[in-house]
Amino acid sequence: MTIKYSIKTAANGLRTNKSRAALTILGIVIGITSIILVMSVGQGATNLILSQIQGLGSKTIAILPGRSPSGPSDVAQLFSDSLKEKDLELIKRKENVPTLDKIMPVVFGSETASYGSETYRLTIFGATELMSTILNAVPQTGIFFIEDDVRGKSDVIVIGSTVKEKLFGTSDAIGERIKIKGKNFRVIGIFPKKGQVSFFNFDEMAVMPYTTAQDFILGIKYFNRLIAIAASDATVDRTVSDLTITLRNSHNITDPAKDDFSIQTPKDIANTLGTITSVLTILLTSIAAISLLVGGIGIMNIMLVSVTERTREIGLRKAVGATGSDIMKQFLIESVMLTGIGGIIGIILGAVFSFLISIAISNYLEVNWLFTFPYSAAALGISVAAGIGLVFGIYPARKASLKSPIEALRYE
Repeated sequence: MTIKYSIKTAANGLRTNKSRAALTILGIVIGITSIILVMSVGQGATNLILSQIQGLGSKTIAILPGRSPSGPSDVAQLFSDSLKEKDLELIKRKENVPTLDKIMPVVFGSETASYGSETYRLTIFGATELMSTILNAVPQTGIFFIEDDVRGKSDVIVIGSTVKEKLFGTSDAIGERIKIKGKNFRVIGIFPKKGQVSFFNFDEMAVMPYTTAQDFILGIKYFNRLIAIAASDATVDRTVSDLTITLRNSHNITDPAKDDFSIQTPKDIANTLGTITSVLTILLTSIAAISLLVGGIGIMNIMLVSVTERTREIGLRKAVGATGSDIMKQFLIESVMLTGIGGIIGIILGAVFSFLISIAISNYLEVNWLFTFPYSAAALGISVAAGIGLVFGIYPARKASLKSPIEALRYE
């Protein structure tokens, strides 16, 4: 019997029992859909994270208080107050970090702002005048504060588009005063609608001089971050080394294991987050793959039932000349066709669901979430599905091929 005829016979067998065939491939469809969905969403998340990191620029270096946690016991280090004004002054000295171009202290928190009868809980972001260049934070209307405002702890503020909308509606906000923690702040600028940029949502933010935020809003004497800019891409590693030495000297640290700060470059963050997302994707894909195994077992069970139900058919085909090899080939092809069809349907559904999720995330979270179709996962899914059909179809197919034609024709 030719392969073409075996495929035709197998297809006729599946068409005869459409409902059973549909239920049989359900497990494969769910498994492949889950794998495509997980891989697509995982890749989309990775791309978004990397784009946010790249938005900081390749020369950007983040200095964080507390050492990088290596276990549960180090989590408290994330809330360290180790970065102080004296550290900032030492870093600014050219002899300590000669390849440093700029450095900006950052403090942040959350407070409720009010204007008239309107209130809105916003993110307080304290920085220097360098924020407009380092983070490309240029107001759409109005101006950004200057160095004198930072030194003088001025009560000026630049707000995001959502803050403006919630507190002022359609009225002009420039020159108006909003109250935060009992103090009035004059609005001097409004950011354009930008959404999430480099881990910060500019739309929900109120930016003021860090000195003002420290003294009047947050009540702290330390920094939540220091953002440094190296002179060039080539000097990033040298800058990181000099920053490390300067901070260790400032904190009297001789043992690197006792560092109370951590320094990260965009490359470091990308590598760390890439590893995390890869591990999570593999874990979730492995869980989704379990349904493929369950689907394979289901196919084997259904094929065994099919062999029993079609005993007389098998006997009749053998009686007219079909060999055991022909029978085995037919049932194997039926099994592979079932899983192959399930794989194709699963890929289509996975792609559709992934596309819809990307649209929903982009609109709801207002981020640049791009739909990514995982071609490698689709190819792997089809291959695995066909392999499962082959592996789990061997036993039922062999059982069918070994039936005696005389006993099969007598079967009731």
